[in-house]
Amino acid sequence: MMVGGSAVRVTGTGIVSSIGHDVATFGQSLAAGKSGVRRLTRETAPPLAVPIGAEIEDFSFQTALRAVSDIPDALTDAAARGARRAPFAVQASVIAALQAWAQARLPGAIPPERIALVVAGHNTTQNYQYGLYPEFLQNPEYLSPRYAVQVMDSNQVGVLSEIFGIKGEGFITGGASASGNVGVIQAARLIQAGLADACLVVGVVADLSPMEMQGFHALGAMGAKRFRDYPEKACRPFDSQHEGFIYGQAAACLVLEAAESADARGIASLAAILGGAIRLHATSSPSPDLDGEAEAMRAALRQSGAAAGDIDYLNTHGTSSPLGDRTEIAAIEQVFGDHFPNVWLNATKGLTGHCLNSAGVVEIIATVIQLREGFIHPNLNLETPIHDRARFCGAAAVRQPIHVAMSNAFGFGGINTSIVLRRT
Repeated sequence: MMVGGSAVRVTGTGIVSSIGHDVATFGQSLAAGKSGVRRLTRETAPPLAVPIGAEIEDFSFQTALRAVSDIPDALTDAAARGARRAPFAVQASVIAALQAWAQARLPGAIPPERIALVVAGHNTTQNYQYGLYPEFLQNPEYLSPRYAVQVMDSNQVGVLSEIFGIKGEGFITGGASASGNVGVIQAARLIQAGLADACLVVGVVADLSPMEMQGFHALGAMGAKRFRDYPEKACRPFDSQHEGFIYGQAAACLVLEAAESADARGIASLAAILGGAIRLHATSSPSPDLDGEAEAMRAALRQSGAAAGDIDYLNTHGTSSPLGDRTEIAAIEQVFGDHFPNVWLNATKGLTGHCLNSAGVVEIIATVIQLREGFIHPNLNLETPIHDRARFCGAAAVRQPIHVAMSNAFGFGGINTSIVLRRT
C-alpha cells in the first residue's frame, strides 16, 4: 500500500509518441495543444475500417538511439545489439526506456539486483504477426527461428533486461487500456515492500493490425464517423459530438524510485506517487461502470492520504466515447462532491489518441509535466461540453499551479484504476 508522503518518487521519464519522440517535445506539444491525429497513410488489404489515428511517424531506431544523450557508450552498444532486428514495438520501448534511464542517472548507480522491470501491456505483436502471415502462407520456412521468442510479450522483458542489465523482479501487467496504471501501481508496491530500490515501468506501443482495428470498429468503440474527412476534429473527449476513441501509438517509460535511494544519490525528484488503486466491477463486458470508477478514485485517495478537496487537477481517462465520457464525468462528480467544480479536467487522448496499452504511462508523464511546469493542457475539440459544471480546460492551455493531481485509466474487463501524484 502506498500511503502519504513521497515514499515513491518519479526520477525519470521517456516517451516516443505521435506528438514527440522525446519528453521535451512531447511537453511542448501538450502546452500548444498539438494533435497527432491525422489520416493514416499505411496501405492495407482490405483497407482500414477507420483510416484515422495518431501513429508514430518517421521513427528510425538508429536515429533515435543516436539522439539519446547522457548514456555510456557501452549502453548504446548494448541497445544497438539487442534491438537492431527487434519488432517496432520493442525498439520503441527501448528508446523510451533509455531516455528515462538517462534522466534518472541510473547507469551504475544502483545494484542490478535492486532494479525491477514492469512491462505494461499485452498482445503486443499483432501487427508484427499480421505482416508476416502472407509470406508464411507462401513459404513457411520464411519465418526466422527468433519468431517463436519475438511473438511472446515476455520478449519485451527479455530485451530490456538484457540491455540494461536488470536482475531484480520483472514481469508483464495486462489490464487492457488500464495496463499502464496497473504497471505503475505494481511497481510502486514493489518499492514500498522493499523488493526494489528502483523500477522501470515501460508502456508498450499498441501496434494494431487491420484486424484489431476492424474489431474495435465492429464493436462500435471507434470514432471518426461524422469526422472521417476531418481527422483533426475526430477525437473530442467530453464534447457533445464525441463518437468513440481514435487509435494512438506511444511507447512510454517511468523510473520509479524509493525516496531513500533518490536522496542518497542526490537525484532530483520529478513527482511523488502518493497512492494508487485497482478495482474491478465484476464483468466481462466492455461497458464502463460508474460505481467501479468512483470506488477506484476513492480507494486511491484513501491510500494516498489525500482528501478529495486536495486534488487540483485530474487527467481523465477521457476516450471520446459517448458512454465512457458520460460515465466518467458522473463518477468524478460523485467522488468530488462540492469540490467538483474546482478540479481542473482535461484528456490527453484528445492530443495523442488512445494509446491503449501505454495510455496510463503516457498520461502519468503528461501529468508530471503539468505538475512541474504549472499548466493545464488544452482539451482539443471541446466545443460543447457534456457537463456544464465541470471545470474543463478550453482550447488554450491555462497557466495554473498544481500541487496534487489524479490520473484515471479504465480497461475492458471491468478494470478501473486511479493514481494520485504530488509535485515535489
